[in-house]
Amino acid sequence: MKLIDSLVTQAAGIAAVRRDLHAHPELCFQEVRTADVVAAKLTEWGIPIHRGLGTTGVVAIVKNGSSPRAVGLRADMDALPVTELNTFAHASQHAGKMHACGHDGHTSMLLAAAQHLAKHRNFDGTVYLIFQPAEEGGGGAREMIKEGLFEQFPMEAVFGMHNWPGMKAGQFAVSPGPAMASSNEFAITIRGKGGHAALPHTGIDPVPIACEMVQAFQTIITRNKKPTDAGVISVTMIHAGEANNVIPDSCELKGTVRTFTLEVLDLIEARMKKIAEHLCAAHEAECEFRFHRNYPPTINTAAEANFARRVMAEIVGAENVLVQEPAMTAEDFAFMLQAKPGAYAFIGNGDGSHRDMHHGGGPCMLHNASYDFNDDLIPLGATCWVQLAEQFLQGPKAPEGTAA
Repeated sequence: MKLIDSLVTQAAGIAAVRRDLHAHPELCFQEVRTADVVAAKLTEWGIPIHRGLGTTGVVAIVKNGSSPRAVGLRADMDALPVTELNTFAHASQHAGKMHACGHDGHTSMLLAAAQHLAKHRNFDGTVYLIFQPAEEGGGGAREMIKEGLFEQFPMEAVFGMHNWPGMKAGQFAVSPGPAMASSNEFAITIRGKGGHAALPHTGIDPVPIACEMVQAFQTIITRNKKPTDAGVISVTMIHAGEANNVIPDSCELKGTVRTFTLEVLDLIEARMKKIAEHLCAAHEAECEFRFHRNYPPTINTAAEANFARRVMAEIVGAENVLVQEPAMTAEDFAFMLQAKPGAYAFIGNGDGSHRDMHHGGGPCMLHNASYDFNDDLIPLGATCWVQLAEQFLQGPKAPEGTAA
């Protein structure tokens, strides 16, 4: 493993910052203290910053030489509404809030890279370091873009990275094509006619309609879309009724849809709407169908993903740069990849054996109350960021019009 010496030397100090962030988690668009810590460190290292995009976002600007070329590196900063089970010294001090996805670690890896880039400046051009709020459901990337991220800080490509529990520390994964799925949610209200459960013929029962609907939705996956196209429809909530001898007036279904392409998403949404409305009509009930698209699929562009693989292979060896298996989880870095070429990579977080004593009894998995980021990744992730930026700016400029 070829780590940058200065990043190894400063790793303990950056790890202390990471643990401070872990102890003070903040939810989406509330990352005021986190942004203050990030801004203070960047300013201490003499790096110009811009604050306020996406409410609490921070963009650092590291320039050198005269080249107009630029590349972006992104880390997310927000925590989750999770009550932490860990009781070690850096456990969350805010009840009901926790860095259960490792965004404290992502921020710290990018801070370590910023410190090195500012000190050594072994490149010609500009590196924009994007500390983004509100990845966990708030669409912070979308908001930063809306408020002028890529106009104020024009860049040829943008890269993101997420820790991945279960993958060995010292390994990366990145590949062209889908990295994560789109995230979408639906809510369907079936309005029937309530009545006595012993006299069902006098009403219109929405419950059996809902049962038919749940089953029918799965035929979209098995009979409407191509078997080789990935898609998930999960009905996760059904709410109806207040008494065991009363047919309710209405029933509500809620759930999520995940796909790797917008074409499959369009198909699923259209078929769900038609099935829901026609099933209700067949039973003389009314239907209210609502479908909300949260995050699009995260699609890596080929040139940038392959470039990242080459850089990572130089650091950890080609055998430790895995094929990236697409995950049905979602990521708002997708919005950045809709606007710019780039790639979203995974860095192995290990099996959880890195955790201090007094961790929770659960596994060290993302969104788990016993999770903790592996601080050993800080010099590795930062080395990757530095090498990506330096080699990208040394390489040939991509042709115009290569955005995803």
